Amino acid sequence: MSKQFDQFYINGQWQKPEGQGRHDVIHPATEAVVASVPLGNQADVDKAVSAARAAFDSWSRSSAEFRAELIRKAAARLRERRQDLIDAVSQSMGCPPHITPGLQIDGPVAAFEGYAERCAEMEKDKQVNNSLVVKEAAGVCAFISPWNYPLNQLLGKISPALAAGCTMVVKPSEQTPLQDIIVAEVLHEVGFPPGVFNLVIGLGHEVGAALSAHPEVDVVSFTGSTRAGILVAEAAAPTVKRVTQELGGKSPLIITEDADLEAAVKFGIDDVMINTGQTCIALTRMLVPASQYEQACEIAKTYTESLVVGYEDESVYVGPMSSARQRDTVQSYIAKGMEEATLLTGGLGAPEGLDTGFYVKPTIFRDVTNDMTIAREEIFGPVICMIPYDDLEQGIAIANDTPYGLSSAVYASDIEAGLAIARRLRAGQCYVNNGAFNYDAPFGGYKQSGNGREWGDEGLHEFVEIKAIQL
Repeated sequence: MSKQFDQFYINGQWQKPEGQGRHDVIHPATEAVVASVPLGNQADVDKAVSAARAAFDSWSRSSAEFRAELIRKAAARLRERRQDLIDAVSQSMGCPPHITPGLQIDGPVAAFEGYAERCAEMEKDKQVNNSLVVKEAAGVCAFISPWNYPLNQLLGKISPALAAGCTMVVKPSEQTPLQDIIVAEVLHEVGFPPGVFNLVIGLGHEVGAALSAHPEVDVVSFTGSTRAGILVAEAAAPTVKRVTQELGGKSPLIITEDADLEAAVKFGIDDVMINTGQTCIALTRMLVPASQYEQACEIAKTYTESLVVGYEDESVYVGPMSSARQRDTVQSYIAKGMEEATLLTGGLGAPEGLDTGFYVKPTIFRDVTNDMTIAREEIFGPVICMIPYDDLEQGIAIANDTPYGLSSAVYASDIEAGLAIARRLRAGQCYVNNGAFNYDAPFGGYKQSGNGREWGDEGLHEFVEIKAIQL
């Protein structure tokens, strides 16, 4: 039985929306409706922004200790509601339930709690000759989150903003709003003041656009496609807002000639397939030495075909796409790839036995050149391009030949060799020899992958204004 939600969280209360629309949240594995949520409009945005503006003065002047204690209480409560968060994310975006906790829930909640310690940074002044340099909260924030890592991206935005003393209006993707509702409930329970956190669900072209253009919003943080990010920046420009964007990617993995080839190829495939390719930092271009290309293709084919596709069973590694629309988009790219390159494994249609659900076959293309559509555009599905290179200089050139620069990776004989290559890759992060994601490190991109950073100390800086007081 699906859940019916009828209210937004505005000014510390659950309120009936002004907007009349509704959206069904569809389970990507079963195609069943799991929830129905209201859709807001400009009037809802105005109410939420007004609440955030009214709360800003007192919240931004609250003590770091006060904000830190609330963040800690909220983190503890989020852990108590861990299963609710797992269900919310898994049932709305399709990540298999046994994969969801480690991939989608536990890390972001721990990182959220980490910002309790960073609250104190706001009270550290610096004397520079006759000037006192102080930090102040940047203002009212609009947060527009995506559907692929919905809790991660929500907490990545609100954690530093709350620590800095900002107030906010949050707009989740209408596909995946359920974890945002839980977070609103938690923040209310633990005593965040009214107006500090406000939640309005809505469509991007309506609620997202209204938030981006709103004259009382000071900061916009958006995660999504580069195309949509451009529209957000254009809407924000007339009022000269600060805009942080985490956008698309077409990230390379360079495998060196002296690396452990089997381990490297399997690492690259695991990286893309874990969230069914719906990861902005997915290493979807695998660059392999030409001398080892045939062997690498053989490893990739065998390993990819061993991965289990599905949802419930704990042997599953690859889940469904998040929606029918995303499935169809990926299928169109696979069809394009079959025209441009050589299909190594996978292809069009659903995996055998999975007639219900938005499934796509894990797909690998070989004989790919970097000028092909499938090597240039973000597919956002379980699709990998295997590209040969003749020498390391050519490999680095191919890796950097992209309009994007969100992530990258190197698999080399040792860390030092990998680090030397990593320093030459034009991307906001680089994984060397299967290095782990680190929530205390900055996250963000170069070029058309966006600007600004999330997580770590740098994530806090995005929500801070610097004032010089001349004495």
